[in-house]
Amino acid sequence: MSQPWSGEGLSQIDFMQKDECILLDMNDNVIGNDNKYETHIFCPERPRGKLHRAFSVFLFNSEGKLLLQQRAKEKITFPSVWTNTCCSHPLTGLETSEVDGPEDVQSGTVMGVKRAAVRKLKHELGIDPQQVPLENFKFLTRLHYWAADVLTHGPGAPWGEHEIDYILFIQVDQVDLNLNPEEVMDTKWVSHIELLQQMMPESGLMWSPWFRIIASKFMGPWWADLGKTITTDAHFDPATIHRFDCSEEHMGGAGEATEWLDKKGTEWGDRWLGHVAAEGKGKAVKTPPMKDFVVSDDKNIWRLEALE
Repeated sequence: MSQPWSGEGLSQIDFMQKDECILLDMNDNVIGNDNKYETHIFCPERPRGKLHRAFSVFLFNSEGKLLLQQRAKEKITFPSVWTNTCCSHPLTGLETSEVDGPEDVQSGTVMGVKRAAVRKLKHELGIDPQQVPLENFKFLTRLHYWAADVLTHGPGAPWGEHEIDYILFIQVDQVDLNLNPEEVMDTKWVSHIELLQQMMPESGLMWSPWFRIIASKFMGPWWADLGKTITTDAHFDPATIHRFDCSEEHMGGAGEATEWLDKKGTEWGDRWLGHVAAEGKGKAVKTPPMKDFVVSDDKNIWRLEALE
């Protein structure tokens, strides 16, 4: 039954087990849903987890500076890294739908993803929904990427991301921040030049793999004429799903995933997507739950236990 979303009193594990992600085939068609926990597990049976829908918000102020966040150290996937303003997942089963179809993508409306963005901006950063109206978001394009969180959990990391990420830009005169410490450790406003400087290796800062791809592949022309990007269709590209592997430092994990998308790989290059194509008939294939085989220590480092 559909219900409103609430994060009150929930831990990171609670969210992982409660929130239902939107599962996708290679072409961003909705094929089912699964909880965030199972969706993000990297293991031999699904080396890159389950492909699902995500969004990345880039919120700019009136000076054209971008709001960055540093993810909280309590986060299970990619803790403590710097990234764009807000990145999360539209969900299924909510009172107000966050599920978009192909016609929503082609028109650029994607109201489901935009509703999810407003929900998470409030949850993570305390931003009042009235300060980020749905109609002010500009959907630009989609990014398909994957990354194992080996920098946090080691070479056998059981966690990672495998997403088709909807890129949303918005510019505001003012937002009032009230950070949720279980989600966000810090924030900063940066110009494009400041961002480039801070992403240099000598800065010592860690960055999310999805933000690294977006910043290096797309941000230059988008940011150079921000008003045009947000108010016109100059950079609107609903037809393309841009596909990139992560950098080498994020490859591997418990499923030992390697290069795929950069080689123009098809669904047959990913074990789970291959099963979907061969057996799913437009639906997500059923997989045995892995929750009981993923364990953590007192430092929030996770591993995949040997399967009997």
